[in-house]
Amino acid sequence: MRQTFDVVIRAPRVVCGDGEVARSIAIKDGRIASVAPVDAQFSAAREIQFDVDVVVLPGIVDSHVHVCEPGNTDWEGFASATKAAAAGGITTLVDMPIDSVPATISVEALGAKRAAARDQCHVDVGFWGGAVPGNVPKMRALRDAGVLGFKCFLVDPGVPDFAPLDANGLVQALTVARDLDVPLLVHAESAEVGASSSPPNSRKYGDYLRSRPKLLENLAVAKVIAAARQTGGHAHVVHLSSADAIAMVAEARRGGVRVTAETCPHYLALAAEEIPDGATAFKCSPPIREASNRDSLWTGLEHGVIDFIVSDHSPCTLAMKEVTSGDFGAAWGGISSLQLSLSIVWTEARRRNHDLTEVVAWMAEGPAKLAGLDHKGRIAPGFDADFCVLAPDESFDVDPNRLYHRNPLTPYSGRRLMGVVRETWLRGELIDLREPRGQFLDRGATAAVQPIP
Repeated sequence: MRQTFDVVIRAPRVVCGDGEVARSIAIKDGRIASVAPVDAQFSAAREIQFDVDVVVLPGIVDSHVHVCEPGNTDWEGFASATKAAAAGGITTLVDMPIDSVPATISVEALGAKRAAARDQCHVDVGFWGGAVPGNVPKMRALRDAGVLGFKCFLVDPGVPDFAPLDANGLVQALTVARDLDVPLLVHAESAEVGASSSPPNSRKYGDYLRSRPKLLENLAVAKVIAAARQTGGHAHVVHLSSADAIAMVAEARRGGVRVTAETCPHYLALAAEEIPDGATAFKCSPPIREASNRDSLWTGLEHGVIDFIVSDHSPCTLAMKEVTSGDFGAAWGGISSLQLSLSIVWTEARRRNHDLTEVVAWMAEGPAKLAGLDHKGRIAPGFDADFCVLAPDESFDVDPNRLYHRNPLTPYSGRRLMGVVRETWLRGELIDLREPRGQFLDRGATAAVQPIP
């Protein structure tokens, strides 16, 4: 008897393991049951046919998103963030443990996060836990409760309940992460160099850039590599902006050190020379650097030393961005780009002769692998039926008022981008922004995680 599927999608352009090809995708119970030639004889309750002007991609996975709820929901909340994600073709995001109150550094705090997120999420959501001084003994309990791994800082992030780790603390946290078989994500800027340089009170971006030189990152990346070599743990450098560190990461890997790295759309699309005075929407940490550095980051990505691209969506209120004064020293350091990430990367990638199969590897497969989400990031049998339907040759001008981010200030305002997301599918169904049905994720599976009592 021929099996009957819930949905069959037929499209002349699908990015799967065979590249960009014509395929039919059979879906059963929210999972991909078969990927076959486009004219395969399937029986299904419903068939969807896409035209040649769109490409069916796996749903984008963003493993670096700051959702500030609870505590700072006026910065960003789960409803607004996950709507923005869905509108941008993202079907899975992983929330960072900092910028909410409380920070996700205990089982109780994780419970508060889940309680705040419950029934609000339009995409699937996972959670990183925090590694801070004093909570190393709590890391195992946090992992048992469902976090996908841990995040730490080596420089003071300016948040009272998320102090940085020193060299010994980094080794201790990485040792525990190794034993739990999860990555330790590291904000790699040097506390020692940072202590010798204070933020300038200036409207000039160049003054801010000089206050956070490449040395700030390079020394910290060296410390991360040393700790990974000593412990055998998997250290992951988040939001790499200094291209000088690429050679260090490559050499460490050749020596068997477990170190990976990510970068972000703003480091790949923007350049310090182009940032106007007072344009604090561009401020982030580490900073956007020169055009030559941007080109070198692309080279690191092309050579596979930089593993993937994530948004580092780090929102705040308009007041915190000092939009009136334009003071780079006083402004919050973070860029909101969640809804735009895929289009930003595709715009720059096609300009550099990259194709959508590469973009999928960088923005779906790579982040899913880091987070241990083994049913996300690919169009293949057994994977979740998560899709982004992209019109790659269609362009749009960024209008902040059409973004779902809670505070739509963005450095991309007015910028023309390529790639319009026509539809986003989650587990075999088109996402309807009126009906949140995202699940909480645990490492190694896409099953919903039970709320903590």
